Amino acid sequence: MKRFIYLWIALYFLQPFHAQVHISITDSSTWSTQALTPYIGETVVFDMPMIVCANANGNYIVSPWRRFQPENQGIAGSDEYNETVRINNNCMFSLKGVNGYHRCGEKIHNLEVYVENVRTLNWKGGTWHGNTRADLEKNLPDLGDYRILVCGFNLENYFVANMGSLGARNYSEHQDQRAKISKALKKINADIYGLVELEQGNDAIQEIVTDLNSSLPSRNYKYFTESASGTSQKSDFVYDANVVEPIGTPTGSDVELPNRKKMICFREKATGERFIYSINHFKSMNTGGADRRENEAKAVVKLYNSYRQNSNIRDNDVLVMGDLNCYGKTDPILVFLNNGMIDLHRAFHADSSYSYMFGGMASYIDHALCNETLYRQITGMAAYHINSDEDDQYTYDKSSDRTMFRCSDHDPVLVGLKPDSSLSQSFEPYFNNSDMAEDSVTFYYVYTSAAEDPLIYFDIYTINGIPICPPTRIVYEGDIFETHTKYYTLSNNNAKLPDELKRFLPLQPGIYILHFYNKGVITSHKLIVR
Repeated sequence: MKRFIYLWIALYFLQPFHAQVHISITDSSTWSTQALTPYIGETVVFDMPMIVCANANGNYIVSPWRRFQPENQGIAGSDEYNETVRINNNCMFSLKGVNGYHRCGEKIHNLEVYVENVRTLNWKGGTWHGNTRADLEKNLPDLGDYRILVCGFNLENYFVANMGSLGARNYSEHQDQRAKISKALKKINADIYGLVELEQGNDAIQEIVTDLNSSLPSRNYKYFTESASGTSQKSDFVYDANVVEPIGTPTGSDVELPNRKKMICFREKATGERFIYSINHFKSMNTGGADRRENEAKAVVKLYNSYRQNSNIRDNDVLVMGDLNCYGKTDPILVFLNNGMIDLHRAFHADSSYSYMFGGMASYIDHALCNETLYRQITGMAAYHINSDEDDQYTYDKSSDRTMFRCSDHDPVLVGLKPDSSLSQSFEPYFNNSDMAEDSVTFYYVYTSAAEDPLIYFDIYTINGIPICPPTRIVYEGDIFETHTKYYTLSNNNAKLPDELKRFLPLQPGIYILHFYNKGVITSHKLIVR
């Protein structure tokens, strides 16, 4: 008996000293789960943290890297696209035996597993890190030193008057949905919300505003009323009237789908600074080809180019947000990029950004893009991962969970703004296509100091780089809006235009490059004269 006890004690104390196989991933471009083949039936420890990529119904898919939609990472057929496909296919495995609930994006350090086969591992131990609900409840993503917080958010069919057509099936479900959405919007505490998948009409948006003003009594949220109602979705704006005021009412485009592409210019009350905000919801992926969403992108660009030249607007700074139902490297997004806009997901987070999960792969179809002048005024941008990383079982219609988590299938996207038109290179000309005639071309200059006398020099080149005129000082012809916008006309009828410039007019039909000089800054613009 003593000999047996001694043997048991010896075996017990020898267990911790059992040699453990450590798996190191030295070359991420070639590693795959096939590397685990020699260790089937053994216990191994991963030196590299593993990331939860999917967590549906307690079934965990784990990989050394986050799994992304290939078209979110690269143009179809590109190296980035192909590498994403390889990682998705070769580097994931099922992790069985995990206790408790863990969100996608959580990392496991020193993961110890029993290798059942190269695609199935059994949990034995490890340390969980980051992206927990507690982490997200503490703070919003770091967006820098902003003055205005803008939120774009797909609410996943928030319907009130027509429950059952979309969204909640009955009053009880809607109240649960309302509780979750209300908590999320309160936590975000934005100055401006661009909301998507709202019920058309006033009932849904009025309910949201009522809840916001009740939960955030220092705020004074407003919305734009409309006469239409029905069972269709719409996009719309909610804004704190203590912080910003709209210039007029929203304008929109009904290309492909009505009432889902809207635009409004907001003025910051404290400073008078302005920017254009565009909120959108493009056609869904399962109801039309990418060409239809490409048409919608072109429509938004066209709307912006027209709207910004409205005599009450005269501002170039634009922020385009919303559920565009297309991945980051697809043709509809290239429409924006080819028109001089910047993808803020990429600008702030390189290839790691996401706002949506489908098929265990992350992506962002909830976009934030801006033109170059507004980019200098953006302090930060991030998706707030309260939804995409959650198991679908926590929706309002499937569980008793009444937290803000999984209140929608899309993450809200947040943008911090510190509007400062002096960062917009001080100066930006506008061209109205309908006025581009041979005898008269008008452009506008927006500046920040009411006491400032703009000193503008410019020259003109042909598209082939041949100079048409030397750098010439031009004087503004008059005011367009308030005291911060001047307009200039290239016409022989403009008495303030120098004679040395008039002799080059009228410009013949063709394409020209205009260089503008102001305060040491040079900007170039293409001019088409018809």
